[in-house]
Amino acid sequence: MVSLINLVNSRISSPARIADLITGQTEEYLLPLKTDLRARLFLMTIFVGLLVVLQLGWNYARDTELERLFVNEMTVKPSVWVIALLSPDIQIQAIGSHISAPGGGINILNGCDGMEVILLLVAAMLIAPITINQRLLGILLGSSIIFLCNQARILALFYTYRSDKTLFNLLHGIVAPISLILVAALFYMLWLGKFAPAEK
Repeated sequence: MVSLINLVNSRISSPARIADLITGQTEEYLLPLKTDLRARLFLMTIFVGLLVVLQLGWNYARDTELERLFVNEMTVKPSVWVIALLSPDIQIQAIGSHISAPGGGINILNGCDGMEVILLLVAAMLIAPITINQRLLGILLGSSIIFLCNQARILALFYTYRSDKTLFNLLHGIVAPISLILVAALFYMLWLGKFAPAEK
């Protein structure tokens, strides 16, 4: 069998092999990557290209029904429901992308919805040396975990905004974004450790 490295070195001359790499249906792609620099640069280029396309696609979705569905309905309203459950004394309500309450609320803006980290994981999964079914399952499970972690982040930001602006700024600007990326990276490594073929 020919590894991905050999396919790259031979410039992947066969269109069928290119299709196999994209769909994940070839055993050649499942062989472990070696230390060949060109192969790693090839995969990195694909990863960056996928991430750019995904991010551009999400940017085009701004101010559309898709964004309102994800932000207003799937992110803001569940957060408001949890806050109302935890703090019934707070008169909280969801107004579009706003979590509004007397004493201070927050607005879920671009970058606060967790989608950028989800797309980062999606791009990484699409080039992972695993089967297409394992990629899709990893995307589904990993995205769900990131989404839930982002919901926890929103709750933390809401309460700290009302009680400690300094802590809020620290969480919002540094701790929370880095934590989400670390969650995505840890999940990706664990997923590859479970399904990626062992290097020989």
